[in-house]
Amino acid sequence: MISMWHPCADCGIAPPMLEKGFLLTKEGETFSYDSLYTLEGILERLSEREGCEVACVASTDRRYVQFTGVRSFHERLKNRDVVEFIQRGEMISFLQPILTLEDVTPFGYEALLRAGEGAKTFSPGELFSVASKTGFHSRLDQRAREEAIRATHLYVPEGQKTFINFLPSTIYNPDFCLKHTFETIERYGVDPNNLVFEVVETERIEDVDHLKRVLAQYKQEGIKVALDDVGAGFSTLEMLQMLQPDFVKIDRSYIDRCDESEEKERFLRQAHSLTTSMGIKSLAEGIERQEEYELCREIGFDYGQGYLFGKPRAGKELLVIN
Repeated sequence: MISMWHPCADCGIAPPMLEKGFLLTKEGETFSYDSLYTLEGILERLSEREGCEVACVASTDRRYVQFTGVRSFHERLKNRDVVEFIQRGEMISFLQPILTLEDVTPFGYEALLRAGEGAKTFSPGELFSVASKTGFHSRLDQRAREEAIRATHLYVPEGQKTFINFLPSTIYNPDFCLKHTFETIERYGVDPNNLVFEVVETERIEDVDHLKRVLAQYKQEGIKVALDDVGAGFSTLEMLQMLQPDFVKIDRSYIDRCDESEEKERFLRQAHSLTTSMGIKSLAEGIERQEEYELCREIGFDYGQGYLFGKPRAGKELLVIN
């Protein structure tokens, strides 16, 4: 018997897509197929049914079968190369430098997920898009965190920070889902105080109480927390007070040619004043020009990141540079 992956199981790996077998519906129907082409035709017909759930199995035995939504399953079949890569493909973290703006000294890096050397190339946007459609976003997010922690162990100097993106919606149960992350930190011997987990704010967080529980788990382990893309989403004084992040990262759209825009400069000064009054460190993203750097430093931003200081690089390249 083969059952489908379930996001709350433990972010485990699903079995490969069966090239022939049986497609079961939760309503009790059984469809046999002898190729993935035939399976896709069956799924296309079933996709018109609202709320239909299916499972792909080697036999008609229904014991212990876990069903999933037919549309999600259909997306998984259409994008099976990407799904297979999400589950088993070689991934690495590229690292982009973050500097202290006052004296332009190293503060840390942001870890950015990339396909490994020799791996079939999928862009990060494609990976996360397919993962969201197929129900594998939790698995991908977990793998991204693991690769970032491994890169920290191998390449980031002791005492410098690693900023790691995470999607709050992939954490179903903080006590359970974050267990793997904390075990990975312990396995690689990384100091949790050197890790900063970034809430990807543009995801439009709806359950603030749930997010607070997730962040509380991180902070309990000594990990720092950042709000990403501040200014582009829902950030308000109330939200900052509720979440109490250690860092805020100002969205790059406000940094781009900020020296030429009174409106952008006004926003940056207000944002810096607010975060400073709350004891929150501020970081300007997307600095690409000297003039942008000079204005952000003059305003008083603590840290900066962008192509002016360095592009994302594989860890082994950083070793050569350093």
